[in-house]
Amino acid sequence: MKSSFCRKALLVFLLFVLPSIVNSQIFPKPYLTTYPGVIPEPKQNYEKKDERINVDASFVISVEGAASEKLMNAVNRFYIRLSNSVKSRFELPKVVNGKTENAKLIIKAEKEEDIKLGTDESYNLKFSSTKIYLQSKTDIGAIRGLQTLIQLFDEEDNTYFFKGGEYPDNPAFPWRGLLIDVCRHFSPMDVLKRNIDGMEAAKLNVFHWHLSEDQGFRVECKTFPKLHGMGSNGDYYTQEQIKDIIKYANDRGIRVVPEFDIPGHSTAWFAGYPEYASAPGPYEIEKYFGVFDPSFNPAKEETYEFFDKFFAEMSGLFNDEYIHIGGDENEGKQWDANPEIQEFKLKNNLKTNHELQAYFNKRIQKILEKYGKKMIGWDEIFSESLPKDIVIHSWRGKDAMINAAKLGYSSILSNGYYIDLCQSIFDHYTNTPLTGTESLSPEERKHILGGEATMWAELVTEQNIDSRIWPRTAAIAEILWSGNSFIDNAASLSGDTVEMKMGIYKRFEKFSNYLDEIGLKHKANKEVMIKAISNEQTINAIKDLIAFVQPLKYYKRHKYTKYTQFTPLNRIVDISTPDAPMAIEFNFLADKILKGNAVPDDIDNALKYFHGIESDILQYKDGMLLPSNDNFYKDKTELFIKRFEYFNNSVLLLLTFIKDKKTLSSEKIDAINKGIYFESLKEPFEETDFPAYDGFIKLYQFVKEEKHLK
Repeated sequence: MKSSFCRKALLVFLLFVLPSIVNSQIFPKPYLTTYPGVIPEPKQNYEKKDERINVDASFVISVEGAASEKLMNAVNRFYIRLSNSVKSRFELPKVVNGKTENAKLIIKAEKEEDIKLGTDESYNLKFSSTKIYLQSKTDIGAIRGLQTLIQLFDEEDNTYFFKGGEYPDNPAFPWRGLLIDVCRHFSPMDVLKRNIDGMEAAKLNVFHWHLSEDQGFRVECKTFPKLHGMGSNGDYYTQEQIKDIIKYANDRGIRVVPEFDIPGHSTAWFAGYPEYASAPGPYEIEKYFGVFDPSFNPAKEETYEFFDKFFAEMSGLFNDEYIHIGGDENEGKQWDANPEIQEFKLKNNLKTNHELQAYFNKRIQKILEKYGKKMIGWDEIFSESLPKDIVIHSWRGKDAMINAAKLGYSSILSNGYYIDLCQSIFDHYTNTPLTGTESLSPEERKHILGGEATMWAELVTEQNIDSRIWPRTAAIAEILWSGNSFIDNAASLSGDTVEMKMGIYKRFEKFSNYLDEIGLKHKANKEVMIKAISNEQTINAIKDLIAFVQPLKYYKRHKYTKYTQFTPLNRIVDISTPDAPMAIEFNFLADKILKGNAVPDDIDNALKYFHGIESDILQYKDGMLLPSNDNFYKDKTELFIKRFEYFNNSVLLLLTFIKDKKTLSSEKIDAINKGIYFESLKEPFEETDFPAYDGFIKLYQFVKEEKHLK
């Protein structure tokens, strides 16, 4: 009875009293506020002042000069976001199209311009003591400036205001993109549109739409209706939907570049048209992931007649000057096994499959040129036989970019920007398109146009794709807009790598909140997915756990599971995100303690936080007796929680001894280092990593060696 009473009393305290004083983070306040607040950071040197323009019922916005439809739409989006922030207090005046004396925000673009490669996107944002001036050469430049201005909006003591100085700004690179693969897993229209909104916020300007693959052909084709009819499993975009996305993106100053991957990665094409393959059919849509043999037959004239008709239709549908032809990972196995193709190679003096593919690419390029389009493709397409107006898309490294630039060809970079690999945001910050290109002359460097983040879709669905894209893609966007400037500034602000990481993390946490406000689902869908594998009493502990774990990087997950298009992606690994937020905070705390920089509040906040987790785990244990929304993964989740409980209890013990400056007894030491999970925490579990182990083991050694007593 006594034991039961004590347990109930403890449960009441942990569940109802303690949570009221527990912070949701170890460091709840903004950290390292010297880091620039705007993402992407303006490229030019800017004057950071504290001019403050209040936003109240007299805040009038006027649009002078080229008040184009897309600029007015952007101003209205800006106005709505501002209104939503202040509507509980007052109503903003309507936007004025034209000059007015009482305007506090004056927007003036010299001309309207369609978005294309090389469009002027520069702007100048300037604060005076009474007004804000946003001036640009084009309406698209003004749209970029509005994204800077909205991030300068703030609130203090029930007063809303913009605060800033002067920001002359323009992008470092003209090609700043995001690829979304809609083939391996299909993305509905609302997913694409909200991510285009995110692109606008991050000043990206190319939506690379990967539309064909072994696993699906996703565009309605009226000339060859069996492409989408038999190659999509019913998941494809109608031509009206394609036009809608193009209009939506162009309205935000974003180009839409379609990719039709040929001659390889083409199984879905052959589901309806096997006669164009290099080996006899029949074919069906591929459900597994990887590199497969099916490839277009480059020796048949009918192949080029097919593509002539196909690209005639697609060139009329997509308005950008570039069409991406893929061209990657064609291993040529079907070519090698086809006697007619081998005979064709001999007849045309084509010694290798690379030369044969170069022949194919040249024929395709001529077709695209016929319809007013330029060709872009992955770095395998590079050949001096192609005209200089093609673009090389480098995914395997920078050698192709450097070699292409020396020969006068343009290129963009994606190597190092594969966000599906779940690398850290900090990895992306060390990778700029120009890093390692010192052998190029200034003129040759101009051929490096920028880069693209790539969201390959083997392991994403419409539920978790946003959390795989954002906020890490904003870091890549900043590199492409600002060049090297942010890296240089970050290095000068802090020589401490751990501290710098904490500052960067907190900075992007703020931008992540902004993305959430404009409709991205990287946070909301995480909540939905957690609810699907929990009940009311287990949900908090699962949330706590997910904040500490992250998916395995690179392609390591495929070592443990043979994924297909139909594999459920609803486990903890699918809900967790790269850069596990609380692991970053905990490792920073451990670093501060080891360096003697932690203040008492740091320790107290941490103890409150981990006691909160303790209460959530206790509630989880009671909740395990209740039905779960998903019993299939219940046992695995329980093992996750057991490992997490060991970590949490050990950290509470260590922090308590640090706070009280007490010696850790041999029994307590043994309780930690002989715990069943002491070593296993550093090993992958259910395709996740536990990055807080780094700080944990350092903190353990620190206390064990009694350094906290000195």
